[in-house]
Amino acid sequence: MARAVARGRTNCKVVEVLHVSTSAVRTHITTVRSKLVVRNRVEIAVWAWEHGLVP
Repeated sequence: MARAVARGRTNCKVVEVLHVSTSAVRTHITTVRSKLVVRNRVEIAVWAWEHGLVP
C-alpha cells in the first residue's frame, strides 16, 4: 500500500488494481499511517521513497 501511495495512486486506482473495496483501502492507509506515525499520504510517500520501496 505504501508503494501505491508513493507512486501517487488514488484510492480509486488502488481499488481497481487490487480488486478490494474502497473501505479496505482507506483502512489500510489508516493502518500504515498509524504504524509509521505519519500524518498524511505525503508523509507515507516520503517514507517509502526514503526506505527504497519505490525504485
